[in-house]
Amino acid sequence: MSIIVIGNTKGGVGKSTNTIQVAIGRAIQGKDVLLVNGDRQSSSSNAIGRRDLAGLTPSVTLVAYPDGEQLRTQVLRQVDKYDDIIIDVGGRDSSAFRHAMMIADVMIVPIAPGNFELDALEDELVPLIDEIQAVRADNPLPIYAFLNMAEPKQFSSDNLATRRSIENFSQFKLLDLNVTKRKSIATASALGLSVTEMKPRDPKAVREVDTLIKALFG
Repeated sequence: MSIIVIGNTKGGVGKSTNTIQVAIGRAIQGKDVLLVNGDRQSSSSNAIGRRDLAGLTPSVTLVAYPDGEQLRTQVLRQVDKYDDIIIDVGGRDSSAFRHAMMIADVMIVPIAPGNFELDALEDELVPLIDEIQAVRADNPLPIYAFLNMAEPKQFSSDNLATRRSIENFSQFKLLDLNVTKRKSIATASALGLSVTEMKPRDPKAVREVDTLIKALFG
């Protein structure tokens, strides 16, 4: 069992999109998955609702706990019932984000290329990480970042510059993968689908999402 937080204090970086892809992808692999929406926005909740309405299987159990104390209490009560617990938080510093980081086994940070995203990383997320790690003390939270909504050309100047900047932060380890900004990924996630379930299938999107899931779970 693992508790994985997917979050960033910067909105619009695709965290809910990736949450849906990881959660449904793991369910397709036969895992019993709990998706926790800790964001006051309902993106991931709406997506799973559409999946349920369409009667698609495998299903993903969804709960919403925007309050931090409730999120922490309820997730810890259910920790032995699921193979994976995926928590969607962020877009801002919140009590849900903080409590999720305190109970997580791993945190994943999607980062979009661009100067504004990097500024927000340094101004908001890094100080939050330092604060939580100080509280966790001898039980530090492993934190990994990856380039999300990346430019289609893997070695574009924006992609490379962003990756170099991310590598300068000691607070997280940069994963050797990019998830490109693809319409197929955004559309599938909004519908509550894995990219593997989309028709027609986008092989590049499937490969990128599979690479992300493999990096997280081996």
